[in-house]
Amino acid sequence: MPSHLFADRPAPQPPERGTVDALISQTRRLRGDVDAVRRDAVADEDDPQGRWQRALCDLAVHQLDDLGAQLGQLKAGLPDGAEEPAEPYGAVDTDDVRDDLHEERPPTGSLLSRVGSAEWNLLTDEVSWSDELYVIFGRSPESGPMTLDELPSMVFAEDQGLLTAMVTDCLIDGKPIDGEFRIVRADGRVRTLHMMGEPVLDTDGCTASMWAVLRDVSELRRSERAVRESRNSLQRRQHIEQTEHRMAVEIHEAVLPPWRNSTGYPRGGPAGLDLAGQFLPSGAGAMLGGDWYDALELPDGDALLTVGDLTGHGVSATSTMAMLLGALRGLAVAGIRPGPLMGHLNQVLDSSSQPALGSAVCCRYNARARTLSWAQAGHPAPLLFRGGTGQALARPDGALLGATAGAVYEQAEVRLLPGDLLVLHTDGLTHGPGAGTPGRSDASGLSDASGRDRLLDMAPRFARARDAQECVRLVVEEFGESAREGGACVMVAKVDGRA
Repeated sequence: MPSHLFADRPAPQPPERGTVDALISQTRRLRGDVDAVRRDAVADEDDPQGRWQRALCDLAVHQLDDLGAQLGQLKAGLPDGAEEPAEPYGAVDTDDVRDDLHEERPPTGSLLSRVGSAEWNLLTDEVSWSDELYVIFGRSPESGPMTLDELPSMVFAEDQGLLTAMVTDCLIDGKPIDGEFRIVRADGRVRTLHMMGEPVLDTDGCTASMWAVLRDVSELRRSERAVRESRNSLQRRQHIEQTEHRMAVEIHEAVLPPWRNSTGYPRGGPAGLDLAGQFLPSGAGAMLGGDWYDALELPDGDALLTVGDLTGHGVSATSTMAMLLGALRGLAVAGIRPGPLMGHLNQVLDSSSQPALGSAVCCRYNARARTLSWAQAGHPAPLLFRGGTGQALARPDGALLGATAGAVYEQAEVRLLPGDLLVLHTDGLTHGPGAGTPGRSDASGLSDASGRDRLLDMAPRFARARDAQECVRLVVEEFGESAREGGACVMVAKVDGRA
C-alpha cells in the first residue's frame, strides 16, 4: 500500500467520475437484490440450511456495503471536489450485534465509521491518529493517540505476539504489515481490527516512520463466523441423516423376508402358493419408511401373507415396523386368526413408546381347503385376478392400527381356485406425490382409484405370466417409475393347485 509520504512514486490517475458513478449504481442494485434474498431466507433457528443461507446473505451485504462506501470515498475525493461528500452507503442490518458502537458511530454503513489511519514518527516520537481511529478504539481525542509501546495494552493477550511481530518486521526488515488482531476497548467491547501499513523511509533508506490503516472488521468476521457455523451445522445434520438412513436400511433389510432379493419365494415355501414380492424405494432424497411385506409357512401348514405401512420415516419408523412385524409373526405362529390378530397389533402399537399409525392386511391361506381368511386395518384390499379379470375383495371393517384403543377387526373369508392370483400392496404403490400415508383409501379400500384401475387393467398380462415372479416384474415395470414420496411394497401369491 503506497504511503502518502512517498514523493518518489507517481500517483495513479483516478478513474473518471462517470465510471465511478456507474460502479456505485451497479453496487447499490446488487446490494438491493442480495438484501431481498436475505429477507426471503428462512429464519428458522432449527433449520441449519436456512441459517447458512441467511449468514451467506449477511456476509454478502457487508461486503457490498464496504465496496459501496469505498466507491463513495473515491467519488468524493476526485480532483474537482466541488461535489458534496458521498452519502452513506446502504445500511447494514446489525440488530443482533451486541457490541456495535451505537451513538458514537457515524451513520450506519459509512465506511468512515470503520476505517482510520495512523502514523508513528520514529525520529520525533510524534503520533498522529485520524478522528475515525479514536472512534474505533473507543478512545477520547483528549487522551491523545497511543504510541507503539502503548498499543499492546488494548490488544488481546493471545494477539499481542502477532502485533509485535508485525510491527518489528515492518520497522526492522521493512516488511509491509497485513494482519488482524483483537482489542478490548475501555467500555469492554471487543473489536477485530485489520491493519495494513508499511515503513516510510528517509533519504538514507532508513525507517523514519510507520504508516498504517486500521479497519474495524468485527461485523464482517462475525458474518463469516456465522457462515462457518451454519455450514458446519448443516454438514453435521447431513451426516446424522446419512447415518440414520443407513441404520434404517439395515433394519429394513434385516426384517424383510430373506428371499426378497431373489423376488420369488424359495422352494419349500407355503404349500399351494407360488409367491413373489418386492420393495419399491421412494424418490431420491426421501427417507426410508415403515413399509413391509412378509410370507411365512405356519406350523399347521397354513401360509401367512401380510403387507403393511407405518407413518413416519427413518430409524423410528423402521424400528417400530420391525417390532410390529415380529409381533405379527409370533401371533400368527401361535395360531391367532387374522381378525383377533389385528386387534392385538392395534394394542401393541397403541401402547408403543413411539406413537405411530399403521395400515396392514393380514391373510391366512389354508391350502387344503383353498380358503383365504383375512382382515385389514385401514389398508387397500387384496386384488383377486381370475380368468383374465380382476376385482378388489370386499373389505371387512377395520380401523388404522394405533388410531383407536380396543378396536375390533372383522374377518372375511374367500375360497380360491387353482390359477387364482392375489396381489397385496401398500398404498404407496398406487399413490403419486403424497403417497406413503397409511389410511388414504377410497371407499373400496384402494389408495388411489386410478392406480387401482391400472392394476386391474393388468389382468390379461397376469393371465399370460408364467409365475408370480413375472407378475411382480410386470407391476414394477408399470409402477416403478411413478413419483412417490414414500416406499411401497407389492406381493403376488398364485394358487398353483398343489394339495
